[in-house]
Amino acid sequence: MKTVTLLTIILVSTLFAATSHSEEVLSMRERAALIDDILKDRLERTLPKLMEREGIDMWILISREYNEDPVLKTMLPATWLSARRRTILVLFNPGNGQAVERLAVSRYDVDSMFRKGWDKEKQPNQWQRLVELIKQKNPQKIALNKSAHFALADGLSATEYQELMDALPSELSNKVVSSQNLAIAWLETRSGKELEVYPSLIKIGHRLIAEAFSNQVITPGETTTEDVVWWLREKSRELKLTNWFHPSVSIQRSSTVKFDHLKAFTASNAEQVIQAGDLLHVDFGLVYLRLHSDQQQHAYVLKPGETDAPDYLQKAFTKANRLQDIFTNNFKPGRTGNEVLKMSREQAIAEGIKPSIYTHPIGYHGHAAGTTLGMWDSQGGVPVTGDYPLHLNTAYSIELNAASFIPEWKKEIRIMLEENAFFDSSGVHYLDGRQTKLHLIQPK
Repeated sequence: MKTVTLLTIILVSTLFAATSHSEEVLSMRERAALIDDILKDRLERTLPKLMEREGIDMWILISREYNEDPVLKTMLPATWLSARRRTILVLFNPGNGQAVERLAVSRYDVDSMFRKGWDKEKQPNQWQRLVELIKQKNPQKIALNKSAHFALADGLSATEYQELMDALPSELSNKVVSSQNLAIAWLETRSGKELEVYPSLIKIGHRLIAEAFSNQVITPGETTTEDVVWWLREKSRELKLTNWFHPSVSIQRSSTVKFDHLKAFTASNAEQVIQAGDLLHVDFGLVYLRLHSDQQQHAYVLKPGETDAPDYLQKAFTKANRLQDIFTNNFKPGRTGNEVLKMSREQAIAEGIKPSIYTHPIGYHGHAAGTTLGMWDSQGGVPVTGDYPLHLNTAYSIELNAASFIPEWKKEIRIMLEENAFFDSSGVHYLDGRQTKLHLIQPK
């Protein structure tokens, strides 16, 4: 796969900078064409390399309508909103540089992506037709989506698994293996075509946050946190986009209320009226072209007479940016999430920063497949998923916070940041930059 450089990302971001929200978002018909173009490219160019890397020559995905395997859903064309009846996809890599064969043991061709491989009139039993195909191809391994630890790689239902195993003769059932690492690789690897469009989604999110954290939306003393949350939901729909989680807007201010991590990220945080002197935080994510965004930023509500945020808040913000740099500089191919987490925390603490790191892959899902780099309540490392190694050409939601004690407020605050980035051979690059200064909201 062609590696997308930082220069490419910058050029694409610059291209979209001159357009409005509505101009950025394609029509549904245009989206479908682009989704299918990206999928075809991934099946033809990305998948063969991943199958070779993971040592799998046959991969079988099985789903019944409305109970789709999350991996299978990413292989359906744009006009297939679900599987049909029982959909069985067979991917076979014959090796020696030959193209991966894509067959559907189904009543239908799956558009142009998978050729129909079952004639029910000739072989009434769908499972027996699958067995016939497997015998014809004679694979070394038969990979199925079963995994004890990675949910996105565990999409084969118990019934479908049992029916398949009942149909397979022993000489074939002995070849069955978990597709875990291949499924993760397919989901986490970003293609060149995806990287051409991903920055536009991140830019839209940044623009919506900037608008939400402005006087166009917020009137101090009147607007509530829930007003801003629902403005974000409505604005997303106006752009014909969806949110993969309900946004949250929270407040830290000079008061006796202490920071509560759970409340800061859940709807249980009570609605509050936004006041001058407040430090606002938003958590917001969009879905577009099957890709996801996940962003957190901060704003400060100026008091009368102020022209900028207080120096103590700006210094706290700078610490969080420094934590981002420490963390992303430790990304190296082959390092596990737990290794990156440990060395980043140790370095940050040595520099006088109080860190909390809880970064996750992003792409076809918000909390996507790949290595876990800490959780807010597991700063000592995450078993199994945190031991999965980093691979190149993957995307991450760089999510973390840095705590600072604010004497003027007599308490500790958190600067909680989340920005989406791409990891390649030259390092970690933000898809549309990152927040380096607080949004400012004028007093009433």
